[in-house]
This record gives sequence, C-alpha cells and structure tokens, in this order.
Amino acid sequence: MTQTSLTFRDLTLGYNSHPAIHHLDGTIRKGSLTAVVGANGSGKSTLMKGIVGVLKPMAGAVIRAPGVRTAYLPQQSELDRSFPARVVDLVSLGLWPKRGMLGRYTGEDRDAVSQALMAVGLGGFEKRPIDTLSGGQLQRTLFARVLLQDADLILLDEPFNAVDAKTVGDLIALIKCWHGEERTIMVVVHDLELVRQNFPETLLLARQPVAWGETRETLKPENLLRARRFHEAWEENAPWCEPGEHAHDHADGHDHHGHDHDHDHHHGAGPRAA
Repeated sequence: MTQTSLTFRDLTLGYNSHPAIHHLDGTIRKGSLTAVVGANGSGKSTLMKGIVGVLKPMAGAVIRAPGVRTAYLPQQSELDRSFPARVVDLVSLGLWPKRGMLGRYTGEDRDAVSQALMAVGLGGFEKRPIDTLSGGQLQRTLFARVLLQDADLILLDEPFNAVDAKTVGDLIALIKCWHGEERTIMVVVHDLELVRQNFPETLLLARQPVAWGETRETLKPENLLRARRFHEAWEENAPWCEPGEHAHDHADGHDHHGHDHDHDHHHGAGPRAA
C-alpha cells in the first residue's frame, strides 16, 4: 500500500474571512516530487502556509502523517535581509529542531553547517553578512538551512525567483537529490517549462484545484485555459463558498488528476468561469 505524507480534506484556506483556496481534496504520496503552479493569487503560497500550519483552515483539514518532520522555505520577499546576521547564523537555524532555541552548538554542528554550505556552493561564506548576498547566494544559503533540517517533507515557495540560471540548475539538482532519498517535496514554481522538464507531478490551482497528477497531463492546454478562466472569474472579490456544494468524486484523493469533467459549477455564490 502506498504511504501518504499529506491528506487534504475539503480544505479551504484564506485571510480575514476571504477564502484564497477552495475545496481541495487529495493526497500527497510519500516520496513524491510535486510542482504547485497557477497564476499570481491562485492560492499557491496560501496552500504552503496551510500545510506548515502558519495559516489555519477556514474549513476542512490538512492531515500530515504521524512523525513527519517538515522544512519550509518561504519566499525571499518574506525575509528581513536587513537583520544583522551572518550566513552561519541563518543556516544554523536549521538545527533548531534538534538543539532547541537555547541549545548549545557543538563542533559537530559547526562541521555540519560548513558541509551544508559546501553542498550548495558557498564554502567559506560562514561569516558573510546576509545583507551582502546576491539573490542566488541567499537562496543557496536557505537551501543549506533546509539540508540541516533533515526533513521528511520539504515545502519550497518560489525558490527559483530572482536567481540566476546557474543557481536554478544547482538548486534543481539538490531537489532531485532529496527526491532520490525518498523525501516528499512540494515546490511552488512559475516557469512551466522548468516544471515539464523536472517535476513528475503537478497541482494546477486557480483558487481551486483545476488538475492534479502527471505533469504532462496536468499541463495540457485545455487545463491551462480552464485555470486562466477560473482565475479571471474569481478576480472579482470571490465571496465565501459554502462547503458541501461541490462534487466529491475523488475516491482515492487523486481521481481528479488530469480530469476532463466540467468544473465550471457554482461554488456557493461564487462566479462561474466563462
């Protein structure tokens, strides 16, 4: 039986009573590598925050398998780069799950930090202030922190934004290495060609799931068109959508993958896709 890392049960997430992602049902298989794609405002980052627990569900639930250790890398724009910290300080935060906030760092820990920096191509950067790093160097530093966390579930929110092509290639290689270690990985990505080349599975969002499954099927033109229409329809201040007014056809949580059935049904009083 295939192990499940995450289960979404009629999940709705949002801010200040305004839902940002609606009625997500399905499962994330242990050891899978999944891209999360969609237009700006489609719910991608909101989903990541809901999974990690930063954002509580408005309805439904996110269920993590027991004992799953999670590492979350937010968007760079959410980080305060003016904070007076060095690269070693930022990377060492990855040891908190093991050491605690007041734990004493050992020589072994310092070696682990150095090895993680070497793995991301930043050997010798330990004492560099983080406000002197380029976008690519900062992202490598954050990946080094994820390395130290040794997590089972890795959530990466737009890790390829504002970084050079060489860094993108190196970070993709790290992600594939984690995938080879049977870690479960979800990555918010904008570049669909990058997704097609490197991600076996894709979840396409437009405030609601449009398609989910094998990348080649999910990113078919008809699904991308449907996602664009849904997104345009929801742009006009989508009201609350009542749970239970949509079909639950996902017997195993993934029956909606690459589906062709019409999703242009009403979600409560929500708009209908054109």
